[in-house]
Formats: sequence, structure tokens, C-alpha cells
Amino acid sequence: MTTQNCAECGTRAEPGQSFCDACGAVLGWTDRAPARTAATASQSSGATSPAPAPAPANTGTADTPATPAAPAAPAAPADSDSEDTAENPLPPVPASASASASDDTAPTEPVPAAAPEATTPATASAADDEMNARARSLLVPVADPEARPTPPPAVAPVLPGRPVADRPQVRAPGPQQGDENGVPCPWCSTPNRPDRHYCTRCAMPMTRTEDSSARHRPWWRRVLDFRSRETPWAGDRPRLRRTFDRILTWVVAAAVLSLLIWVGVSTPGWVQATRDHFAKRAPVAPDQFAASRSYPGHKPDLLFDKVNNTWWGPGVTQSGEGQWVEARFAEPTRLLDLIITPGTSTRADQLSQSALPHRIKVTITTKDGRTTTRDITLDQSAGGQRRAFRVGEVTKVRFTLESAYGASASKQVAIAEIEFFGRSSANSS
Repeated sequence: MTTQNCAECGTRAEPGQSFCDACGAVLGWTDRAPARTAATASQSSGATSPAPAPAPANTGTADTPATPAAPAAPAAPADSDSEDTAENPLPPVPASASASASDDTAPTEPVPAAAPEATTPATASAADDEMNARARSLLVPVADPEARPTPPPAVAPVLPGRPVADRPQVRAPGPQQGDENGVPCPWCSTPNRPDRHYCTRCAMPMTRTEDSSARHRPWWRRVLDFRSRETPWAGDRPRLRRTFDRILTWVVAAAVLSLLIWVGVSTPGWVQATRDHFAKRAPVAPDQFAASRSYPGHKPDLLFDKVNNTWWGPGVTQSGEGQWVEARFAEPTRLLDLIITPGTSTRADQLSQSALPHRIKVTITTKDGRTTTRDITLDQSAGGQRRAFRVGEVTKVRFTLESAYGASASKQVAIAEIEFFGRSSANSS
């Protein structure tokens, strides 16, 4: 055999080498002809060996055993170019299988043996061993693949979250940039160069266009002026005005207006009531007297004589319901308080001598002719009983009896004194 070099990398190869040791390329197939020839010769020699004589047919005697046929070697095709057939010959077929195959098929005539070649059996077996050794040297043991562990994830799974917007960066108010001695911005007071028309910090115009008189308007004009309101800045969303909001606004405005009107109307009365509460009292005497009936010797003028040991009586027994006494004033007079002394005197031991008034209806007539009615309830006790009696511009007051304490058929109602009090003249000085 002759040596050869690799056509790919030029490395020198040993005789009979099929692959390059350096790059693994195929060197060629010409050096396998002797091995293929030796394999063919061995197969031919096996095919041309004399076949054994067929066994005699069984005549049915039990003493003569049947002789089994000799195993026949399988015939390989002489013109096969398969590399596996040349290097690894097929295994021999067992005799039983050959016999069964010969029994099942029809009998054939023996094929004449071919002429033996010059190759010896020793040379063929040596070539086969060398080829098998080279084939085994090319086999690389490979271990079974092992299951690789699953690598842990680089980022742990998390639940989806709500993105949080970045907080805005708020700059501190006041001048932060610009020329130190520049023109101050009318909006943020930042100094700017004289040639600038807009502020370097807030980007607002350096000159205000609004009228100076509009900035100093009264508060009520600023509230009620709906047309000249300031336009909202960029990014400021104006409040939505819905129908319900407008109706509610008008209702609230109407309620506030009504409250203001009521307060305005009632304010004089409140002022007068406050003055009456803190005013100093002075007795006021009526100018004329009248009564529905009078007991002889006890006329109605005795009620207003400022003496509490004289009294007036209607001259009828029982409660004297419906009987009245009246005091008249020549000029309209403002009255504040009233003191009524029931009985014949202020002494407690004389209360049982007459019936005492219980409920009295007071009818008040003012200078404009209007009449108001009040109810006064007295206690069953001796002495004068003061009651609030704040009325203005009074011209006539009538006291009508409705019920009495201790009324009987032998007693009449008696009233010792009625006193009126108004504002003292010292309050006006």
C-alpha cells in the first residue's frame, strides 16, 4: 500500500486510513477494494461448496431414522458495493430455518460452483479484522443525556400593579433666575432682562393688560360681574355647571334673599325690644275711666288712684264673667309693664272677703284703630302681680273678667289696683 495526503488540509495519512486525523475529511474509497474482493471470494467459496446429498424418502419404517440435511450457507451477491456487507458480514442462517425454507419451497437444481480465486482464506480474515478494528477505533462512547435542572427565573413573578405617576416637581416661589437688577415679572417677581417680553421662569408676559381700576373694584361688583371673570389657566379644569346645580343655586339664593328681607323688616322691632328691656320704668296714669257696672261706692277710678286699700267691684255675685273696666289715654302711650293687685287690699288676711280674679282678657286699641287681644292669668295670692305688657302707641286698654277664685253667691270679684308703667323720660336724655 502507498501513503496519501489529505486533500483538504494536506496531512499525511497512514496506509488503509479512511479519515483524516486532523480535519476528519474522507480520504478516499480506493483502498477498500482488497477487503471487498476478499469478502466476495469467501462468499463465493461458501456458495460453491458441494451440497449434501438429499435424504432418502421415508418409507414408513420405524427403525430407519431420518437424517437431517446439512445447513446451507446463504449466498451473497457478488456485485454488492455496500460498505456494511464488506466490513460486517451478515450472520449465518440457522440450519432449522434453512431446512424449513427448503421444505416449503419447490426443489431446485444445484448451481454449478464458480472457479476459485487466487485469494487465500487467511488473507481475507486478516483484512476483516483490520477493518473491524479501524471501525471500532472511530466509535466514540457517548453517555446518556442527563436532564438539566430548570434555571430559576431572573425576575420573580409579581401581580400586575397600578402604575404610579411621578410626583410633579414644585419650584419654590420667588425670584430664582435672571438678572439681579432686571425688571421684575409682574406675576412671579423674577428679575428679567429689559429686552425680554416674557418671563424666563413663568413664561408670562412682562406687562399686564388688565385695567388698574378693575383690580380695585368693590367686592360686590367682583361677585356680581359674571362676564369679566378671569379665564382659567392651562391645565385648570373649570367646574361643570349642571341643571340641578343651577336650580339649587337659585333656590339657595332665594332663601338667602328672603332671610335678609325678614331680618331687615324685623330689625326695628328687635332694636325697640332691646331698648325696652334695658329702659328704666316710670308709672303712667290714664286720663279717663269706664266700666260696664260698678258697686256703689267703688267706682272704676279707684283702680288707678295709686292707693291699694280701695277697690272696684262689678256689683254682681259669682265670677262676674263678662264685666269689664277700661282705661283711656289722651295721647298714644307706649306701655312696658303692668301690675294688678287682686282683692280688696294687699293684706293676706282679707283675701277671703271677696272673690279674686283668675283669667282676664285684655283688649288693646292703638292710635291707628287696630285692636289686639292678650290673656292674663293671675295667682291666688295677696299683693301686686307684675306682668310684661309691651305695646306701643296705645290709646285704650279694656280688662274683661272671665273667671275668678272663690266665687260664690255671697261674694263679688274685687280688684284693688291696676298700674301701668312706661319708659322713663330719663332714658332719652
